[in-house]
Amino acid sequence: MDIRKLQKTVVDALEDIKAKDIEVINTTKLTSLFDRIVVASGDSNRQTRALSRNVQDKVREAGGHVVSVEGEETGEWVLVDLGDIVVHIMQPATRDFYNLEELWATTPKRSRVAAGTAHLASE
Repeated sequence: MDIRKLQKTVVDALEDIKAKDIEVINTTKLTSLFDRIVVASGDSNRQTRALSRNVQDKVREAGGHVVSVEGEETGEWVLVDLGDIVVHIMQPATRDFYNLEELWATTPKRSRVAAGTAHLASE
């Protein structure tokens, strides 16, 4: 399936079940393992599982293939591997803690060091 069609199918499926803060990250220049990461939030274990199930169903209906699914048992963080796209559906606290958006950002944020506090490893 074309990556644009797959991405639209995933985002539409997440929006159908009222996912929050859907973010798509293009990873083509960062890894050859997959082309996109989609991160979304659900308010409860039940909603994250429903979001995961809807993504799987809609992708299959569109002719796509679901490689694997992890985390549906607990619903804290459900990962749906679609090959070219990896979907992370997380509860807000888990999402804040792992901060995948910053981890996979193409232009990482740099932390500022206060003047006079930076030391070389050999010091």
